[in-house]
Amino acid sequence: MPTAPVSALAHNARAWLRTFVPLPVAASRKERLKSCFGALLGLLCTEWISHQTLGGFNPWFVAPMGASAVLLFAVPSSPLAQPWSIIGGNLIAGVVGVACARWIPDPGLAAAVAVAVAIALMFQFHCVHPPSGAVAITAVFGGPAVSALGFGFVAVPVLFNSMLMLMMALAFNNLSRRRYPHRPPEPAVQHGTKDLPPTQRVGVTRADLDAALKVRGEFLDIEEDDLEQILVAAQLRAYRRHFGNVLCGEIMSRDVITVTPDQPAHEAGHLLSRHRIKALPVVDATRKLVGIVTQSDFFAAQRDTGARRLAGTVRNLMTHAVVTARPEQPMVELAQAFSDGGLHHAPVIDDQRRVVGMVTQSDLVAALLKSGVMAVPD
Repeated sequence: MPTAPVSALAHNARAWLRTFVPLPVAASRKERLKSCFGALLGLLCTEWISHQTLGGFNPWFVAPMGASAVLLFAVPSSPLAQPWSIIGGNLIAGVVGVACARWIPDPGLAAAVAVAVAIALMFQFHCVHPPSGAVAITAVFGGPAVSALGFGFVAVPVLFNSMLMLMMALAFNNLSRRRYPHRPPEPAVQHGTKDLPPTQRVGVTRADLDAALKVRGEFLDIEEDDLEQILVAAQLRAYRRHFGNVLCGEIMSRDVITVTPDQPAHEAGHLLSRHRIKALPVVDATRKLVGIVTQSDFFAAQRDTGARRLAGTVRNLMTHAVVTARPEQPMVELAQAFSDGGLHHAPVIDDQRRVVGMVTQSDLVAALLKSGVMAVPD
């Protein structure tokens, strides 16, 4: 008997079985410890507050909160773990579960219908929360105590427990410096036009991403904004691997024109015009960076207050928060800030925050041209 077909069948079976095992979780050890501690703290506090508040009320705590804790503390960036997901999902599932328990005599059928209808409504109202399926089943199989509560079960304990768990998640995740609720990233600086940011006009665009997700059709447990950020970060990482040997210290201007905070504003304006530049680092007596003054600052002062601020000192015009670079920093790390962030210039500082150079958009373009990133026409 030929063994080749049997061997191929065994190989396919092994390959199929390997798909049962998910890829390793990418979370760091620190994030895993945060997740465990957060779930422990969240469940303990929620149960204790529920017990103290509701007293002899039975039940004062529902088991699906354990599953909610996994999402809220282990994967707080998931769309399934957002505040509206837990509140809306549990609310819908509770109502549907109680209704099915009352109107469908067979408990098994009632539980199945309750979960199916709850899923449909959660999709419709954008609040998919997997533990809510357990809430619907609890409403059906919860026993006499739950049956006696009727639709009151939805408010207490389901909604009450959900609100407490959510408050714990909000406090813990933000105190541990997680972004929760998982808001989309702040939009890049725009110019008051309908144009997309430069990095969204080339390569894989948001329209490409949306089209690919639409063709795929299935629900993915990741926000589209997060997926787009990951793609951009991967592209920048690839650029860094290819051009990471070009450092800011190699492309920066070293003969930097600077001003001090106490210099007259009109002198700074004269320097900008004379040297045909758009920004001046503001330094103290030891050349440490304390701010920056730009052409835009002059235009804003002229528009808002007329000549009053222009008659004062640089201190009245300068911006204190400055995006800076380091000489040893790869230039590609500034690429997105220059393209989408509206950045036109970045002072280069040393360990003592002394200005040692300036990188501008022109420097970056010249470096990219010389490195072969951009094609130069003949």
